[in-house]
Amino acid sequence: MPAENILETLKAKLGGKVAETGSFRGDDTAVIAPEAWLEAASLLKKELGFDFLMDLCGADYLPREPRFEVVCHFYSSKTNARLRLKTRLAGEKPAVDSLTSLWLSADWFEREAWDMYGIDFKGHPDLRRLLMYDSFEGHPLRKDYPLKGRQPRIDHKD
Repeated sequence: MPAENILETLKAKLGGKVAETGSFRGDDTAVIAPEAWLEAASLLKKELGFDFLMDLCGADYLPREPRFEVVCHFYSSKTNARLRLKTRLAGEKPAVDSLTSLWLSADWFEREAWDMYGIDFKGHPDLRRLLMYDSFEGHPLRKDYPLKGRQPRIDHKD
């Protein structure tokens, strides 16, 4: 299915929940309302043949509001199609549905986005630190993270 048809199908099925779409040099993107995140991903997997979640990451665009984005890159091994799916989240308590019910590989991607940016993935089976130690305070890739802040020492368990 050509990318134009994929983007048009998303708009037709999700209506106003698709905030914007774009294609540039084979780089196809759809921006989805946060409340339709899981629905859009399910549509991509079950109806449009995107069987591989290549990546999921967060981004902080402080001072812009909505401040955060969650970005997924999907691939269809049947059609060789690629699609970027984004959602934008408010800065105070960013949260969106987890994709672990559709792709098990979303588990560690979402844990990394939570650890680094503080984005909550509702329904995630084990949302805890992945890269930083347990007593680390804050989320180090946030643009307002204090560069010279001090952290508690790592607790060694002998």
